[in-house]
Amino acid sequence: MAKLSLFERRRRRVRTAIKSRSGERPRLCVHRTGQHIYAQIIDDAQGRTLASASSLGGEGSGANVDAAVKVGKDIAAAAMKAGVTAVVFDRGGFLFHGRVKALADAAREGGLEF
Repeated sequence: MAKLSLFERRRRRVRTAIKSRSGERPRLCVHRTGQHIYAQIIDDAQGRTLASASSLGGEGSGANVDAAVKVGKDIAAAAMKAGVTAVVFDRGGFLFHGRVKALADAAREGGLEF
């Protein structure tokens, strides 16, 4: 087996921990690139995406904390519309600071529990 990158090792570790304690909650999955930030609420039992939001199509850059806060509020609103109130947070291999933390805090303020 090839040696895994640090990012891939973190991602696998986080995903394994989430699977063990998620219960029946859907997961709020975050992906961050140099240009944008994306969030999805995924029901793994059914293999469906229940809600999604991203910084695509907005004015200005999607690569800053303000854009992440907007995406966090958008995903919380979309989740409420889909009837989801409690999720588990899947940060993938990304560290929990900066844009990822801003998105999580905004989603909590929007009414999501995790």
